[in-house]
Amino acid sequence: MIGPREALHRGLRAVRGTLRWIESGAGALFKSSEELELTDGEIGRPLLYLAAPIVVTNLLQVAYNLADTFWLGQYSTEALAAVTFGFPLVFFLISLAMGVAVTGSVLVAQYTGAEEYERAKYAASQTVGYALVLSVFLGGIGYFVVEDIVTALGAEPAVVPGAAAYLEVMSLGLFALFGFTVFIDLMRGAGDTVTPMLVMFGTVVVNVVLDPFLIFGVGPFPEFGVQGAAFATIFSRLLALAVGLAIMLRGYHGVQIRPRDMVPELGYGRRLLRIGGPATIEGTGRSISVNLMLFVVGTFATPIVAAFGVGVRVFSLIFMPAIAMDRGVETMTGQNIGAGKPDRADVANHFAAKVSFLILAAVGVVVFVTAPAVVGVFSDDPQVVRVGADFLRWVAPTFGFIGVVRAYSGGFRGAGRTLTAAVIAVTMLGFIRVPVAWVASRPIDVSRIAVDVPGVGTVATTLLAGTPVADLLAYSMAERGVWLGFIVSNVAAAAIAYAWFSRGTWRDADLTEEPTPTPAADD
Repeated sequence: MIGPREALHRGLRAVRGTLRWIESGAGALFKSSEELELTDGEIGRPLLYLAAPIVVTNLLQVAYNLADTFWLGQYSTEALAAVTFGFPLVFFLISLAMGVAVTGSVLVAQYTGAEEYERAKYAASQTVGYALVLSVFLGGIGYFVVEDIVTALGAEPAVVPGAAAYLEVMSLGLFALFGFTVFIDLMRGAGDTVTPMLVMFGTVVVNVVLDPFLIFGVGPFPEFGVQGAAFATIFSRLLALAVGLAIMLRGYHGVQIRPRDMVPELGYGRRLLRIGGPATIEGTGRSISVNLMLFVVGTFATPIVAAFGVGVRVFSLIFMPAIAMDRGVETMTGQNIGAGKPDRADVANHFAAKVSFLILAAVGVVVFVTAPAVVGVFSDDPQVVRVGADFLRWVAPTFGFIGVVRAYSGGFRGAGRTLTAAVIAVTMLGFIRVPVAWVASRPIDVSRIAVDVPGVGTVATTLLAGTPVADLLAYSMAERGVWLGFIVSNVAAAAIAYAWFSRGTWRDADLTEEPTPTPAADD
C-alpha cells in the first residue's frame, strides 16, 4: 500500500501529464496559460479559451452536488431534507470569506499583466494564509451554532440532528472547501483555468465513489448516513487542496506561493478589507436576496413555490456561460490594467457583454419554446409544470441581459472596482427585484393610510384614494408579479452596468501602483 506522500506525487504527475496532453494539441477545446496571450493580439479567442474550462468546472460542481443529493435521496427523506438545509448555510459561510479569494485573483491578475511576478507570488501567498486563518475562524464559529440555526429555520425535529451533524463536519472542514476555491481563483488570476478544472474532475470522482460507502456503510466503513456525505465532501476537497497547494508551491503552472510569505501581514490585510470587503457584500447579498425571494414566494400555494424552485435551478444551469465569461473577463481586465492597456480591457469587456448577451438570448429562445418539457424533467405535477413553464417563458426573453450584467461586473472586479460590482448586484437584487416582486404580486390598499403617532394618536389620510397610483397598487398580478420582478431587475441592471462601465472611471484603478511590503527574496 502506498503512503499519502507517494499518492500525492502520483496525483501531481497525473495532472502534469494531462496538462502536457492538452498542450500537445489533443485538447482542442482548452489552452494552457502558456498558450494564452491575454495582453496582446486578438481578444475574442483567448477570452473564450479562458472561459471554457470555467464552464466545465462549474458543471463538475453541479455533478458534485447531484451525487450527494442522489445518494442521500436513496438513504432517506430526512437525510435529503437535512442536506437541503445544509447547502445554503455552507454557501453563506463561504460567501463571508469570498472577498479574500476575489482580492487574490484581482491582484495576481494585475501583477501578472504588469510582469511583476514577485509581487504576484507575494499576493498569492498572503491570500492563501489569510484564507486558511479566516476559514478556520468561521468554521469554528459555525460548528457551535449550526444546530441552533437549523432549528430557527424551521426544520422538523426529525431533520435537525442529521442537518446539524452534516453542518458540523462541513464547518470543521470549511478550510478545505474555501482553500480549494482560493486555489481556483488564484490560478485563474494568473490565466490558468485548465489546471483547476482537472483537479476539480479528480475531486468529483473521489466524492462520487466515496459517497455510497460512507453513507450506507459498505464494506469496512461504518454507516454514517447524512454525515457520510459531509465526510466524503471534506475528504475529496482536502485532497484537492493538497494537490492545489503542491502545484502552487512548485510553481509549474499559474502562480507560485512561498510558505515564508504566507504569514498574514497587516498591510495586506487592509487591502483585503478595501478590495475584498465589497466582494463579500456582493456574495452575501446574492445569498440573502435568494432567501428574500423565497419569503415572497412562500406566501403562495405549494405548487407555485415548487415551480419557482424548479425555475431557479434551471437558471443556475443556464447562466453558467455568463458566470464563466464574468470570471474570464475579470482576469483579462486585471491583466490588461496591470499592463497599462485600459483600452484593450475596454474592448474585452464590450466583447464579453455582446457574446454573453447573444448566447443567453439564444438559450432564452430555446427555453421559451421548450419550457413545459424543461420543467417536466424536475416534476410530473401538472400544476407545477404549468406554473413553472409560465415562469420560464416570462423571464426567458431577458436572459441576455443577465449576460451583460455579469460581463461588466467581472470587468469592474478585474479593475479593482469591487464596490461598483457590489452596488450593481445589491441594487439589482435588493432594491429592484425583491420590491417589484412584492408589490406586483399582491394588492396593496393605499386609499387610506393611517399611522399611529405616540402622544398624538392615529393620523390618517385619503390623499391617494381614487388616484392612478392607488388603482395600480390595488391590482395584483399574483405569482406573475414575482416573474415581473425578474424581468425588470434583469433589464434595469444591464442598463445600469453598461452606463456605469461606459463612464470609464474604472480605467485608473491600477492596484499595482500601490505600495506593498517587499516580498521575501528567493534564496
